[in-house]
Amino acid sequence: MKIEFVKMHGLGNDYILINSLKGNLGRTNIKELPKNICHRNLGIGADGIILALSGKNHPFQMRIYNSDGTEAEMCGNGIRCFARYLYECGLSRKRKQKIETPAGLIQTEITNPKRNFLVKVNMGKPILVRNVIPVKGSKNFCINENLKVNGKVFNFTAVSMGNPHAVVFVKEFDNNWQKWGKMIENHSLFPKKTNVEFVKITDRKRIELRVWERGAGSTLACGTGACAAVVAGILNGNLDRKVKVDFPFGQLLIEWSKKDNCVFMTGPAEKVCEGIYDF
Repeated sequence: MKIEFVKMHGLGNDYILINSLKGNLGRTNIKELPKNICHRNLGIGADGIILALSGKNHPFQMRIYNSDGTEAEMCGNGIRCFARYLYECGLSRKRKQKIETPAGLIQTEITNPKRNFLVKVNMGKPILVRNVIPVKGSKNFCINENLKVNGKVFNFTAVSMGNPHAVVFVKEFDNNWQKWGKMIENHSLFPKKTNVEFVKITDRKRIELRVWERGAGSTLACGTGACAAVVAGILNGNLDRKVKVDFPFGQLLIEWSKKDNCVFMTGPAEKVCEGIYDF
């Protein structure tokens, strides 16, 4: 089967986008496709694939699958790429879109299509109730709690942005942060596993992140992770409501609005290439 694709990235967090509005994937095993197409040596190489599907109540639905074949509820970098994909591939010329996802309806707005192609996303209200995130435990919320992993104790705050996150604040990034990220992801405390963010605070308006994504491993950036990190920082009294989040290849602007309790993310979406994948 030949599959037309566009590869895009948000700050280095890369995805293969596929138009499946007409059901063109047929009987393709959707859990096996990401394992092949996302392989860094044997495929195109990406952190996951994103399918453009018809929505139930709106024109478009986004479904995202990690490189290991598992489905993610939501992806901040991915949905910015999705908004640009719809716009540039002629599927929609609207700058504002309401996109259906497994995490709910997400509003996107292309704010600068001619320069840097910035996309602003209303990521919705953060979920803080622990059994909804979900995180095991008796307290209603999970803020600055201890987590023991292989003899090492981490303090973490749990937040869901449609997908679960464990946010760990650090003074400096540990050389073994990827090892710890993998262990935390698979810890028994998290029934559906978790994304992990290690956060270094520069000041009240700026932070730096290292990300371990559930189902994908170490990635260069994570939009929902940036949102979760800012929310966690505010809950712990360390950050202001509007924060710049630095990644190795760029920056996101995150704001947790007092007015409606929604989190807004603004950042770039870049096209890498397009082609046909013979699967």
